[in-house]
Amino acid sequence: MAGKGILGRKLGMTQVWDDENRVVPVTVIQAGPCRVVQLKTPERDGYSAVQLAFGDVKESRLSGGELGHLAAAEAPPSRHLAELKVDDLEGFEIGQTIAADVFESGELVDISGISKGKGFTGVMARHNFKGQPASHGAHKVHRKPGAVGACATPARIFKGQKMPGRHGNAKTTTLNLEVVEGDAERNLLLIKGSVPGAKGSVVFVRNAAKPRVRSAS
Repeated sequence: MAGKGILGRKLGMTQVWDDENRVVPVTVIQAGPCRVVQLKTPERDGYSAVQLAFGDVKESRLSGGELGHLAAAEAPPSRHLAELKVDDLEGFEIGQTIAADVFESGELVDISGISKGKGFTGVMARHNFKGQPASHGAHKVHRKPGAVGACATPARIFKGQKMPGRHGNAKTTTLNLEVVEGDAERNLLLIKGSVPGAKGSVVFVRNAAKPRVRSAS
C-alpha cells in the first residue's frame, strides 16, 4: 500500500546527465503543491486514506458541494481530487501542503495517468498481431485478424475476443520508475524514462507498491 503520493501535470520529456556523465532521459512533472483536504479513517470510512487537491480553478466551475468540501479544509478551489490509501494517518493533517520533495532521488514510484488516445485502430496496432501472409493466396487481408468465430457451436464470438477498436485513452499505470530529482522550489519531479499520458495531462505519483529487487553489482 502506498505511503506517500502527489498529483502532478506532465510537462514533457528532456534529458539530464548523471554523476558519470551519462545521458538520462527524464519526464518532467509539475508535482503539486497539493493540499490535504480530507482524512479517511477505518472507524468512519472502513479504511485509511488521504485526499489530495491539485490545480487551481475558478469557483464558478465547481459545484456548491465541491466548494463546501474544499472550504471545510480551508483549501482554495481545486480542479482535481485524488485519494491516496495509506497504512497509517500519522504525519498527515487537514490543510497540510505536499510538495515535490516528498520523493527523494533514487526512490521507485508508480505513476498512473490516461494514456494517449490512438483512435480506432486495427488488431496489429492495438493487440500486436503479426498479420497474415504477404503472399501465397492472401488477397487484401494482410492486416486483418483472420477467423474469429468458433464454428457452428456455439455460433457466436466469445466476449473479450481481440478485435479492432478504440486504442488508448485509458487509465494506465507504469510501475517502478526511478526518481532522478525532486525540486520543491520549482515544484518539479524528474522521472527516469517515460510516463503515461500526453503533455499537460494529470498524473498521480505514489511510492512503488511492488518495488523491484536490485541485484547486487
